[in-house]
Amino acid sequence: MKKLKRLTLLLASFFFLGACGNQEASDQSGNERPEINVQFVPTNNDGSMEAKAKPFEEYLSEKLDADVTVTLATDYSTIVEAMASGQVDLGIMPPAAYVQARQQGAAEAILTSELGAYNRETGLPEEGETRSSFKGEVLVPADSDIQEFTDLKGKRIATLSPNSASGYIYPVAELKQEGIDPTVESTLTTVNDIPSQMTALLNGQQDAAFVFEGARNVFQDSFPDNDLLKDLRVLYLTEGDIPNDAIAVQTDMDQELKDKIKQAFLDMPKDEKTKEVMSLWGHKGYAEANEAAYDTIQKYIQAAAE
Repeated sequence: MKKLKRLTLLLASFFFLGACGNQEASDQSGNERPEINVQFVPTNNDGSMEAKAKPFEEYLSEKLDADVTVTLATDYSTIVEAMASGQVDLGIMPPAAYVQARQQGAAEAILTSELGAYNRETGLPEEGETRSSFKGEVLVPADSDIQEFTDLKGKRIATLSPNSASGYIYPVAELKQEGIDPTVESTLTTVNDIPSQMTALLNGQQDAAFVFEGARNVFQDSFPDNDLLKDLRVLYLTEGDIPNDAIAVQTDMDQELKDKIKQAFLDMPKDEKTKEVMSLWGHKGYAEANEAAYDTIQKYIQAAAE
């Protein structure tokens, strides 16, 4: 009987220790830092933006008390696919890409970026002014004989991805409104990034380029031998306004984490180090997202595709 009692106590202690061990593992698991995957579309593909993204990764890791990994999307469509497949938790998304992800129920905008405003007569930045939307811009060489938007019929045009609002969708849709279908009446060439578009213009390889408003200012440093404001001129600004980038998260993300991410972005303009991070996308600040502003993009997508 004594042996039986000792055996029973021994077994009970094993079960107790096992339960404690499981509880300890559970507690440790519960206290693990969450893993958050972040992605954005680079404004150029010269390889420099990966290094510049590291401080952003470190900033979010600290602010969110999480293990944050920041990656660069190869183009506009891949960030949509990454959000839709759940591979990315937080995306800094170009407007048309956000609308497509939103349609798939894979993204929710928690903030909209604010961009620096440009004087639409001079093309120069307006000091201290910001806008929550921008225009698509059509650039041509300064000495080009192209004078009107409709003169683009039959011309060689450098575009960005067909998923880019300013680099394709808006100017294509508005040309179609003018009775010109550039997809069949002009020669459209998809280019990886805006500096490559500008190079093609300066070299005479292309007659025009679809870019975003203010692009000459943003990429001037990439062209030390050119004065882009003099060598390239704005032929046309789209009539339609394009909402800025969306700071978007997975729709099923925990609300507490959404709030922490939101606050982390709102705090960025207050710190000199993170101001430099924001320059990755040209962001000057962040504001509450207005979903209705993104609805217009869907209409333009349909018009460009018709």
